[in-house]
Amino acid sequence: MTAFEEELYAVEKKVSAQLSDGRFQHCLRVSDYARKLAQKNGVDENQAALAGLVHDYAKERPAEDFLVAIDRFHLDPNLKNWSRAIWHGVVGAEMIQDELGIDDPAILDAVRLHTTGDGVEMPTLAKIVFMADYLETGRDFPGVKEAREITNKSLDRGVFYQLQHTLSFLAENGNVIYPKTFTSYNDWARHFAE
Repeated sequence: MTAFEEELYAVEKKVSAQLSDGRFQHCLRVSDYARKLAQKNGVDENQAALAGLVHDYAKERPAEDFLVAIDRFHLDPNLKNWSRAIWHGVVGAEMIQDELGIDDPAILDAVRLHTTGDGVEMPTLAKIVFMADYLETGRDFPGVKEAREITNKSLDRGVFYQLQHTLSFLAENGNVIYPKTFTSYNDWARHFAE
């Protein structure tokens, strides 16, 4: 077993202890899908696998944990107006660094951005985790096959596809939409309109 495999196994045990089996299995699939996307897009596969594994580490925490963490880590107090859907990425990255000792800025950014996306300057690893979370093999929603095909041809086009469809889904269901998701979409829309 390589040093990385030992590290990944140790992190797997810690992630598993925080999540339901279904959520943990999702994390394993995201890790696998991220590794494949990394290979295709010239990113370190081990880094992508680890980022995919930990991306939902904080997903099932009680709301109180996030509210305390927002203060503890001196994050934007406006975050308190949102929910676990946003918190588990933005605040979860701080918990991952604190509790798992992962301090790779690229991995932490990928976790932060996997719930909101980012503009065209989004780091490639963050794009990979964003898309792996959306496309992992357990996902089955209208358009997932098309999204996989688009992403296979162009990671950037895949990111834009996801932002388009996520915004549409949220709006159709009358959900509030985090401002960064709007700005992310607008930046990509401008980029592809050029």
